[in-house]
Amino acid sequence: MGDTLDEDLVARLNPHIPHSARWWNYLLGGNDNFAADRKVGDAVMAQMPEIRDIARAGRGFLDRAVTYLTAEAGIRQFLDLGTGLPSAGNTHEVAQHVAPESRIVYVDNDPLVLAHARALLVSSPEGATDYIDADVRDPDTILARAAATLDFSQPIAVLMVGILGHISDDHQPSPAQIVATFLDAVPAGSYLAINDSVITAKTAEAIETARDAGGDYHLRTVEEITAFFAGLDVVAPGVVSTPFWRPKPHDKPKELDVYCGLARKP
Repeated sequence: MGDTLDEDLVARLNPHIPHSARWWNYLLGGNDNFAADRKVGDAVMAQMPEIRDIARAGRGFLDRAVTYLTAEAGIRQFLDLGTGLPSAGNTHEVAQHVAPESRIVYVDNDPLVLAHARALLVSSPEGATDYIDADVRDPDTILARAAATLDFSQPIAVLMVGILGHISDDHQPSPAQIVATFLDAVPAGSYLAINDSVITAKTAEAIETARDAGGDYHLRTVEEITAFFAGLDVVAPGVVSTPFWRPKPHDKPKELDVYCGLARKP
């Protein structure tokens, strides 16, 4: 069965078509990418050199948000949407360092991510991890499968770090509907974390360059990102440029065209 599944993965893995998980891996300095992914990354970096800082800022936010959620908010369950390729400081590593009993479900739709997830996203004995090979644009399937690991009667942190930009506003379901579906499925006391690039003259031009190279991304304004948190209690300092969200004492944050926020479902 394992050999068959590996063959299926190979059949799905097209190195000639860039995938967001892989070109983001390239921007983060990883090696799990192909020439098509590097073409997108190089095109964006030529237009916008700070894109690597933006990529690193997203990983930093994930670390700080998960630490806050486990250490201060008492969350023990995480649904990590758009996981990307495993690297240092994965959600389960951060959460289980604070609370070994934490349970984490990862979701992504790149076969290379799936192959790595089997080997690297391994839980502590006290907790649990699972990986769902699915598209975030199919929330009903994700929620049904996540219920095998997560208890939806207890609070869950829904993590959407760098994923909403991959969904256009005219997609059905829309990004707002997708967020609402996940929030409707989790109980009061759950959290939503979002991190995404915002539209400026520079980022808009860089995204057009990425599209020309085969990548796709949909930028939004700060106000549009903030709107995803409507009806929730936003955690201080609010929706801010990502480096300024609860920086660690040694950090030296600088303004970047990427914003984030964390909010609790009342």
